[in-house]
Amino acid sequence: MYIPAHPSNEAARIALLRSLDILDTAPDERFDRLTRLAKRVFDVPIATVSLVDSDRQWFKSCVGLSVDETARNISFCGHTILDGDLLVVEDAQTDPRFADSPLVTGDPGVRFYAGCPLTLNKAMRVGAFCIVDKKPRKLDAQERGLLRDLARIAERELEVLQLVATDDLTGLSNRRGFEALGNHVLALCKRARSRASVLFFDLNGFKQINDMYGHAEGDRAIVGFASVLRTALRETDVLARLGGDEFVALVAGAQDGDEARIIERVRLGVAGYNRANQRGYDLKFSVGFAPFETNEQASIAELIDIADHAMYANKRAVRERGARAASGEFAMAQ
Repeated sequence: MYIPAHPSNEAARIALLRSLDILDTAPDERFDRLTRLAKRVFDVPIATVSLVDSDRQWFKSCVGLSVDETARNISFCGHTILDGDLLVVEDAQTDPRFADSPLVTGDPGVRFYAGCPLTLNKAMRVGAFCIVDKKPRKLDAQERGLLRDLARIAERELEVLQLVATDDLTGLSNRRGFEALGNHVLALCKRARSRASVLFFDLNGFKQINDMYGHAEGDRAIVGFASVLRTALRETDVLARLGGDEFVALVAGAQDGDEARIIERVRLGVAGYNRANQRGYDLKFSVGFAPFETNEQASIAELIDIADHAMYANKRAVRERGARAASGEFAMAQ
């Protein structure tokens, strides 16, 4: 038996899966309807919507099996998510990857397996739509197309769940999505004894942009700042819009000084955005951060609150320095 490898984007893939808040939830007719249809159309005893978690495959929908999950290291679906198309095993007893798997040699006695990966965000394969038979068989081109179609429908249902955790305007995570992703990432950092940090960004003068230029221009400013943040942060960092003009980022594996480097990249990005767009106003921001050490027990919500307070303290200090400079006090203090 070949133990399935992990995809190169495993950490991000698991974080996305957990953010859907679907694991270990009750049966859902949207998915059950699809597995019942697959069982009937393909004339197989087993059909599943399988989600591949860190150490298990969990069935959001399953007909023909009496269990809710199996270990990932013996799963067929663990192999399916390694590729972008169907995995078809015509006879598992003659396939060296699976011949001695307990799923083949014992219950449920798998002989035939076909699975199509369930993909979100173009590259995150969170699971598979599968059909299983207890006797060898083949799939012709028409049947392969039908299995792909059923998988696409299951994907769309997962995308609906994903949208609940996504900000409509920017496409970033919203607070719900950020907290679900963030708590998982913090757990990974704690396990790996790796430092992390939450950065809280707030656009300065955003109300004036809305008041002077209209809400459409305010939306443009929000989208522009979100684009700057995406560029300044790494793909592995978790970025979200909490609402209004407030954004947060969770930087995993942060080293001392990383926060300052990220803030400088954001500053340069904002300066470049202002030069390029010339909208009649300049984007400006305030920022605070909250480091997370591996010996701490803080939740992502608590870190957001700490970073928020740090941001307001920094904003207040800048205003006070500006007031002193305007009165001459600041210059004398230098």
